[in-house]
Amino acid sequence: MSDSRPDDIDDSRAPLLEHLTELRTRLLWSVAALLLFFFAAFAVSDELLAFLGQPLLEAYDRVGDGTRQTLIYTKLYEAFFTKIKVAFFAAFLFAFPIIANQVWAFVAPGLYKNEKRALLPFLIATPVLFFLGAALAYYIAMPTVFTFLLEMQGETAGVSLQALPAVGDYLSFAMSLIFAFGLCFLVPIALMLVERAGLVTLEQLRGFRRYAIVAAFVIAAIVTPPDVVSQFMLAVPMIVLYELSLVAILITHRRAAKLEREAAE
Repeated sequence: MSDSRPDDIDDSRAPLLEHLTELRTRLLWSVAALLLFFFAAFAVSDELLAFLGQPLLEAYDRVGDGTRQTLIYTKLYEAFFTKIKVAFFAAFLFAFPIIANQVWAFVAPGLYKNEKRALLPFLIATPVLFFLGAALAYYIAMPTVFTFLLEMQGETAGVSLQALPAVGDYLSFAMSLIFAFGLCFLVPIALMLVERAGLVTLEQLRGFRRYAIVAAFVIAAIVTPPDVVSQFMLAVPMIVLYELSLVAILITHRRAAKLEREAAE
């Protein structure tokens, strides 16, 4: 005859309900932060549009053919929904540290102290690397790419080509480039986490180096326009970040070995 009582079942449910309640609280705080930044960003959506459109204006200046520097929209509602899209884009970028902090606050109580020390640097480095990649896309890659594309204008075999970019299409393209560069800059975080989880070893990552170079150029060819300059702008930093990841993993291994020796003494 079992000694279990209904009270035991209720006790086992309590921690689960507490976790679900905390999860709901963390989600509400994340959504609240996202909405707060969205309304703030929508209030200055014109300035954000001007900021995101600056690389295109610089490209127009580089081409220097007297082309009118303007963005058009062909649907009556396109400009309004473009402002909403830009506001959500900015809101996600600014709310990301808060969302990451809520995720950490939910996960951290279930981790050991050494696991917290191991994961905290990754949590801090993630937004830093993402914004570095986004900055590279905005300040260097986008003006160069747009200059290349605008140089397609002109008269060819009696056909006149003129760029009249729609505001929705342009901003979708610009934001996709920013996200692509930002995510690709998270390669070191992904590699170090995979290695820390024991899925791969440092020796395997070193042996995969030549394939990583090919993969970097393939990814760059997919997420950037078909010009060599922009592909190199993304592929080369990814390769450098891959090598830096190997160095960082080696340093952590040596540090862990040193701590083990000191503990053994």
